[in-house]
Amino acid sequence: MLKRQMLAIQDIYVPVKRRQTLDPKKVEALAESMLAQGQEAPVLVRPDGKRFVLVEGLHRLEACKALGETTVSAYLVQARQH
Repeated sequence: MLKRQMLAIQDIYVPVKRRQTLDPKKVEALAESMLAQGQEAPVLVRPDGKRFVLVEGLHRLEACKALGETTVSAYLVQARQH
C-alpha cells in the first residue's frame, strides 16, 4: 500500500513534456474545489536524488501553487524514466 506524504512543492520537478499538457481552466476549477474540500487525491512522484519527479497530477500540483500552498500531498511510486 502506498504511503501518503507531504512534500515541499519546490522539491518537485515537472518534466517539460508534462508541462505542455497544462490546461489553465482545469487548474482554476481544481483550485476552487480544493478551497472547498481540500486536496482529495495525492499527486504521484518518483524519487530522483534529492528531488522528486512528477509522474501524475500536474493540474493538482499547479492548483496547490495557485492557492499559495508550499506543500502537496503525494505518493512515492517506482516509475521508469521516460
